[in-house]
Amino acid sequence: MNITVEIGDWEHECCGEAIERNDMVDLGCSRFQDAGGQVRLIETHHDSRPETHIRGRVVDILVLADDGSTTPILRLPSGAALRGFDNEDDGHLESPWTGELVKEESNHFLIVVKR
Repeated sequence: MNITVEIGDWEHECCGEAIERNDMVDLGCSRFQDAGGQVRLIETHHDSRPETHIRGRVVDILVLADDGSTTPILRLPSGAALRGFDNEDDGHLESPWTGELVKEESNHFLIVVKR
């Protein structure tokens, strides 16, 4: 079963770690029900008691544009790298199949985890 977790905004920029395809993850998440009634899982680092944990292997990573479109990326850089504060990682986003740079400048990402 694949489960999608939203990552980004200030939570990831503050102290989020890099995530790569095929990584094993244990993501603490809050549940949020949107206006359409859909329950969304949003990763949290700062909630001392996340509502749920999503554990499994990362099978897909997407950058989520403001218009709702998504673009696959090879890896999600750490929050520090995305902000330009990592000496070893420049925080760029790249296509998983071509290695080309992805120009999307969103700080919202979707991580698909296979349980």
